[in-house]
Amino acid sequence: MIVVTGGAGFIGSAMLAKLNEHGETDVLVVDDMGTSDKWKNLVGKRFTDYVHKDAFIEMLLNERLPKIEAIIHMGANSSTTERDVEHLMENNYRYTRILAEWSVRKKARFIYASSGATYGDGALGFSDADAVSPTLRPLNAYGYSKQIMDQWILQHDLQHKVAGIKFFNVFGPNEYHKGEMKSLICKAYYQIQEQGKIRLFKSYRPEYKHGEQVRDFVYIKDCTEVLWWLLNAPKVNGIFNLGTGKARSWNDLARSVFAALELSPNIEYIEMPEEIRGAYQYRTEASITKLQAAGCPVQFRPLEDSVSDYVRNYLHPELRYL
Repeated sequence: MIVVTGGAGFIGSAMLAKLNEHGETDVLVVDDMGTSDKWKNLVGKRFTDYVHKDAFIEMLLNERLPKIEAIIHMGANSSTTERDVEHLMENNYRYTRILAEWSVRKKARFIYASSGATYGDGALGFSDADAVSPTLRPLNAYGYSKQIMDQWILQHDLQHKVAGIKFFNVFGPNEYHKGEMKSLICKAYYQIQEQGKIRLFKSYRPEYKHGEQVRDFVYIKDCTEVLWWLLNAPKVNGIFNLGTGKARSWNDLARSVFAALELSPNIEYIEMPEEIRGAYQYRTEASITKLQAAGCPVQFRPLEDSVSDYVRNYLHPELRYL
């Protein structure tokens, strides 16, 4: 059996689709769906059972589950604006640690989600080298909750036994339930439908023009290809960045959405809320040399191709899900 935590969420449900694509159906989905629309991400997927995340931990520790070959741990609170730090510590750090300890003890494959948010403002670069990790200074509590998990792995010399993935700006189908944490592409599609334009934040640093702040945007389909490769390469371990390695601007992203819709660009620059200005990243760009050196065969798609696929093949309401 393969366990996918956060299995009804964005990356988790996309990974479930990838597993199904390769004939894997003996999958236990673990999540906390509450009153959200995440359940829609599971429609049409094949899996053995669904278990609430709290019940799963109890069943796991009391050995009331079938033999588990791998845990793909994508479950977390991914809100970069979450203010409940105690919740983040329990949900993102301690929960992950319990799964890591169990997996190492039982010799099960363990792949967990870290985040590019651990790099803070990027002043120290975006290298995923183990020696760099202790020096990083996240800008928000979410990034910190991911950072201390990475640090725990390194402190206990487990980077040779598990795989951690620092996701950068992931976008694509199945993110619709994420509210304000949805990608700009998803938000922009509806902005264009309703208002004929896309709104981007102004820049407050002179070296960046409005809309020229950059991110490493990576398509969910490429992410699941990497996760599938890792699942089937159990000797490949460590903490890896997962981005394209090529930073692109918000303007590039917006123009790609207009191009996918065959419309002329219409971009409006708006004030950034004061409460996030001090924690705003102006540049992220994953160093992927470590992932490549490990033998990852995935070729990341150009931004324009990824955006075109997402907009044309998924963002219409009747075509939304992977």
